[in-house]
Amino acid sequence: MKFIPDYNDISEAHSRIKKYIHKTPVFTSTTVNEIFDAQVYFKCENYQKMGAFKFRGAINALCQFSDEQKKAGVIAFSSGNHSQAIALAAKLMNISATIVMPEDAPKAKVTATTGYGGKVIFYDRYTEDREAIGRQLAEKDGMTLIPPFDHPHIIAGQGTAAKELFEEVGELDALFMPLGGGGLLAGSALSAVHLSPTCRVFGVEPEAGNDGQQSFKQGEIVHIETPKTIADGAQTQHLGQLTFPIIRHLVDDVLTASDEELIGAMYFLAERMKTIVEPTGCLGFAAAKAMREQLKGQRIGIILSGGNIDMKRYAHLLANKS
Repeated sequence: MKFIPDYNDISEAHSRIKKYIHKTPVFTSTTVNEIFDAQVYFKCENYQKMGAFKFRGAINALCQFSDEQKKAGVIAFSSGNHSQAIALAAKLMNISATIVMPEDAPKAKVTATTGYGGKVIFYDRYTEDREAIGRQLAEKDGMTLIPPFDHPHIIAGQGTAAKELFEEVGELDALFMPLGGGGLLAGSALSAVHLSPTCRVFGVEPEAGNDGQQSFKQGEIVHIETPKTIADGAQTQHLGQLTFPIIRHLVDDVLTASDEELIGAMYFLAERMKTIVEPTGCLGFAAAKAMREQLKGQRIGIILSGGNIDMKRYAHLLANKS
């Protein structure tokens, strides 16, 4: 197994997983183009199987399990989307899956994970270490631990979303997407360098949890306390040992968006584009909208990473939009 994946790994991953994934749609909006005075393309991973890009990396990882690994099962830790992705991929591959999830994870994500056959073990995200829990259980029961971002097969799988976007719409001037642990951003940056070399790549974090931004500026991985934000998919405490070097060398900048900006983006996408996107999935759009003056006349790509949110919470957030 390679330590740091490259574009060849993404290309091989795409060939490997094509029969399992959806080639998600690319949306455009006349209204958005007018607001930006640019051509904007939305890669809608909220329409991916299980509702998020995470399925790409999960199925790529499990497709490469040995017979012994398949027999022992897989374990993962995640606030939700990676949980669902691993559970669904395991179901399709006839592998048992154990998932470590925070006890305050969105109900819809927990229900989906168990619905796919995953065995859920809860923890307190503010006082317990999910990575330590995952490692202990993996060692105890002989399972293979597949982390949500810091794994070469995960990074390669996530990079296929940007690969599809470039192949469909051509080269871009800028590409925006959410940043949690960095799997999507690292994989997308690798795709961009190969398929659209002059494209600037931006990762976007919640304002309350900008560990990636700090790491990018300081040149080393910065660890933070679990941030309090509605973007539950990006409540990570640090970037990965594999994702950080890719991000540091290939990404142009790491930006942030406030919870208020995320709610505004969710509202706009629902009202004007008739699509449901979870708060984390709106990070790229929110940041691009904030810097639209700098993007005039350009071709812009935005990855909407997922659409998994409890409908009561979704309605509550939009109803309280200021």
